[in-house]
Amino acid sequence: MAKRYNTYNRLVKQKAVRLMCEKGIEQVAKDLEVSESTLSRWELEYKRFGITSFCGSGRGYVRLNPEQKKIKELTRKIKFAQQKLEILKKASKYVSQGRLIVLQYIKDNAKVYPTTTMCKVLRIGIVAYYRWKRNFISEPQQRKNLISEEVKSIFFEFNQRHGSNTITIELQRRGYTISKTTVRRYMVKLGLCYKRNKKTKITTNSNHTNLIAPNILNRKFTVKEPSKVWVSDITYIRIRNSFMYLTIILDLFDRKIIGWNLSSSLTTLQTTIPAWEMAISNRKATNKLIFHSDRGAQYASKSFIERLSSHKNIIRSMSRKGNFWDNAIAENFFSALKKELIYRNSLFTKEQLKVEVFEFIENWYNKKRMHSFLKYKTIEEFDRFKNII
Repeated sequence: MAKRYNTYNRLVKQKAVRLMCEKGIEQVAKDLEVSESTLSRWELEYKRFGITSFCGSGRGYVRLNPEQKKIKELTRKIKFAQQKLEILKKASKYVSQGRLIVLQYIKDNAKVYPTTTMCKVLRIGIVAYYRWKRNFISEPQQRKNLISEEVKSIFFEFNQRHGSNTITIELQRRGYTISKTTVRRYMVKLGLCYKRNKKTKITTNSNHTNLIAPNILNRKFTVKEPSKVWVSDITYIRIRNSFMYLTIILDLFDRKIIGWNLSSSLTTLQTTIPAWEMAISNRKATNKLIFHSDRGAQYASKSFIERLSSHKNIIRSMSRKGNFWDNAIAENFFSALKKELIYRNSLFTKEQLKVEVFEFIENWYNKKRMHSFLKYKTIEEFDRFKNII
């Protein structure tokens, strides 16, 4: 039978060494039934390593005396300080980009530095880091989520008036490389789309005996200078109990609405004349200015023609009968107005409509809306570039 050996824990060994100082080695050996040679070995180890004695002989374990332990602690602190400096130096450019970027940095450098050290240095809770890591979203998915949020943000930032083309341009301005097809796919997924156009109401009455002008403009819609060609038109807007009528005058040079008026009737005094007065106060009518419109009675009336004639060399031009393409730019504006404002709201009251139309024309269309004709610049940006403002 193999001989059994007694085992003694660390506290017993330390107590035995202290008792040897009081009672002597022989008495302690007798009391504990331990050989004197074993007690001598315990005493020698205690004198050498002090309180770190009797920690076992596990594999890889190195016992240190107090001086060695102090050196080891100082070495550990120096190493931590060096790692801290390296981590801060490399991570400094990511800290300002937000918490998610810092978490990603820790994950990417887990094989370079201890995770606990990086979390401590960058002030990220270790529990929070591992919780984020468990719910980690891949970089491609993060990009998709980010683009979805940007598309939605732009759509609502501009009052739901941007389509896929203009949202694509805005995203590219913000640094994204993305195609119109991709943006359109995001918009469909998010349910962001225009309502369909509704049936229109005819506001042009060309059955009159007033003076009609020839089609001088002849669809030459590109103009190189301001106040060379102004176009005008009238459209209806349904309100709760009836209709309102919007008259606009637009400069073909920069597509700016320089004159407009919203009225409850189609008389010349409430449509074309107020819009004309606003236009000439906002932008000077130059020599040989072409004023183009349809053949409506409001444009062919004697009172309106007299207003035009009060300015020298203004050339009247009118679309051919029943041909709305001859005044396509004004029609395009009304299409944008109705898609981006009118069809997206329930029926307005008269007061609400006045406020909304003012906001749309003066603060949105003339200032913030991007125009494909202007190479996706706003009118303000285009005019600033051309030194018009």
